[in-house]
Amino acid sequence: MMKIAYRSDVGRVRHVNEDRAWAEQKDGGLIVAIVADGMGGHQAGDVASELAMDTFRDALADKDGQLSQDECKMLVRQAILQANEVVFDTARQNERYHNMGTTVVAALMQNERGVIGHIGDSRAYILQHGELSQLTEDHTLVNELAKSGQLTPEEAANHPRRNVLTRALGTDAQVEVDIRSISWTAGDMLILCSDGLTNKVEEREIHDTLQSDGLSLDEKAEQLVELALQAGGDDNITVVLLHHADDTEQER
Repeated sequence: MMKIAYRSDVGRVRHVNEDRAWAEQKDGGLIVAIVADGMGGHQAGDVASELAMDTFRDALADKDGQLSQDECKMLVRQAILQANEVVFDTARQNERYHNMGTTVVAALMQNERGVIGHIGDSRAYILQHGELSQLTEDHTLVNELAKSGQLTPEEAANHPRRNVLTRALGTDAQVEVDIRSISWTAGDMLILCSDGLTNKVEEREIHDTLQSDGLSLDEKAEQLVELALQAGGDDNITVVLLHHADDTEQER
């Protein structure tokens, strides 16, 4: 019924991979996935993303079976807010981790529908009926400027400050989580990724890779990371693919 693949690479420039990713299908069929892209200088970024991932995973550890859509929304929001609290408190209590934070994009998926929650500029896309659609909106200064018409899409894509976040997990005691419901059926594919992919690889290339018949799901994840590396790889690159397949074979 479901296939999962994920890949993460430190890239060609960074010395530490501050991205974290995890995905799992539970016995009752519920699928939980998360990508977190940490920030905060020496050693703090990977601590933030690791804490966020672990807290999110633990918060949903005992959840399974069929949940209502409202329950799913509430669970994803609560798990992300819990992660915010843990990262914020850890940073406050340890000078070394001052100002650390992380992006987060997470999914809780069932048979016909799912919920996406996010903070920051890690993204979720869905491939449905051959079309790739972005499900999240970047919480960045440049995106705000583009939305208000002060920057063209072209200017936004190449802006020197395009990585400046307007919202992150763990940097403030309170944070707002964007939550949205999606429907998904057999054949659909969900992608969660850090900006190390989307800053380097165009949507058309992502679409073409996901649509490629000759590649397994694992190979598609590999190919996406490879495309980002070929385009310079100046950031960590992380991709999680969830395929609502017709068979029960699962890929790792």
